[in-house]
Amino acid sequence: MNTKQLKWIAYISCFVMFLATLGGSVVTKTESGLGCGNEWPLCHGKFVPAHTVASLIEYSHRAVSGAAGLLAVAAFVAFWRYRKNRKDLQTYALLALIFVMVQAFMGAMAVVYPTSSAVMALHFGFSLIAFASSIMLALGIREDEARQGRAPSAPAVRVSKAFRNLVWAATGYTYIVVYIGAYVSHTDSAGGCLGWPLCNGQLVPELTGGVAIAFIHRVAAALLMILIAIMGHIAYWKHPGNGEVRALGLTATILAVIQIFTGAGIVFTMNNYHVYLFTSLAHIVVLAALFGVLSYLCVRTWQMSRLHSGQAQGQKQETAIKPGQS
Repeated sequence: MNTKQLKWIAYISCFVMFLATLGGSVVTKTESGLGCGNEWPLCHGKFVPAHTVASLIEYSHRAVSGAAGLLAVAAFVAFWRYRKNRKDLQTYALLALIFVMVQAFMGAMAVVYPTSSAVMALHFGFSLIAFASSIMLALGIREDEARQGRAPSAPAVRVSKAFRNLVWAATGYTYIVVYIGAYVSHTDSAGGCLGWPLCNGQLVPELTGGVAIAFIHRVAAALLMILIAIMGHIAYWKHPGNGEVRALGLTATILAVIQIFTGAGIVFTMNNYHVYLFTSLAHIVVLAALFGVLSYLCVRTWQMSRLHSGQAQGQKQETAIKPGQS
């Protein structure tokens, strides 16, 4: 199997994984989680359920999640068989497979045994990791294809460990903010803070119940915007010769800005359900893209920092050898 075929497997898997992640959000926002009752894999005792809106939404999500699982298996087998020299691509395929299975299992258990909002928020987090892994696989094989057409003499690009650690910190913190946001959805706390950017007309509202949950998410999101803006600034202006890092850093910053505005859009459209559903899903789409880009940037900066460390170590060894020594 050649690189082009592997690329398309990765692309299709990534797209279906995205649909599965988005579908889970549709189920949550439309409160269709029990559209098939407390049964799984059947829906109200049938393989093809009755055509109610809730059952169609829930059963469609199950079907797409199943397709995502099958494609994850296909991608895993393909990359582990035909890219044995690329451990990074094999790892992305393995992570996508593991987490799509974990989130599917958690989703099934949530139907059969209704669980807490905290666990359901974690379910979304695992789904996002599966999608991010599929994005890394798609971007990784795309880079592999581009590298094959690149001149052999092209210089290796490098980043510092300090920048790598900043990217890792931003990505880890993003996951925390994602979890808080999912918790807001599953506890129906989105209406806790009315108005934007103030919360109920106050800079710091009375922190009780849903107000506290929504306000904590807002503060966490604002801090994330600052952190990613700093990271994006360093990526773009401190790495003039590294087009990949500059592009990824700029993309992450733009997505973070859009994320803030889609979050504000949720607040302003709460009284119009259909528009609210659209803004909520837009918020999820941007979030998924942001986390995927940051995850890939994590891997690339780790690889580039190793190049940096190797070069620095080589320079130290050269300076340690004095004339006449061997």
